[in-house]
Amino acid sequence: MATTNDLKNGLVLNIDGQLWTVTSFQHVKPGKGGAFVRTTLKNVLSGKVVDKTFNAGVKVETANVDRSEMTYLYNDGTDYVFMDPETYDQISVSPETVGDAAGYMLENSTVTLARHEGEPLYVELPASVELTVAHTDPGVQGDRSTGGSKPAELETGATVQVPLFIETGEKVKVDPRDGRYLGRVK
Repeated sequence: MATTNDLKNGLVLNIDGQLWTVTSFQHVKPGKGGAFVRTTLKNVLSGKVVDKTFNAGVKVETANVDRSEMTYLYNDGTDYVFMDPETYDQISVSPETVGDAAGYMLENSTVTLARHEGEPLYVELPASVELTVAHTDPGVQGDRSTGGSKPAELETGATVQVPLFIETGEKVKVDPRDGRYLGRVK
């Protein structure tokens, strides 16, 4: 158990039997009335986002979530297989649990796997990943005053918007949280 004063981004709460991650919080002390904490919570399993307000000092139930570094090995056709680099134990994770991260994972890459009571909850990737552009059409600079962008398919199958000068075969840096192009890799 924790109080609302202990809330921080990334903390996982157990509310009505469901796991919610705190994505943002704000302590509010109005001139009139009691203080409260305004939070934005994301459901760990469904991804649903809700706003919830707690009175200051109220106890909230926290969930014990274990985050461990794992190596992504391969997709066996139905599940994604990860390995613990210390014990060499392998674990299969469903595509629903992996979610959008699948479009940015290469075999033998290191990811963080979050588990609650042994059950995989979600996969966290680093803030940026480096991937090769598998295919993109040649960019044609037309009559425009600002730089344009075009879709590019990465080696993992994900599609991101890249500047017109990027060509097939180049390595690019991408933010896996929102699929945003960050730059070229030299």
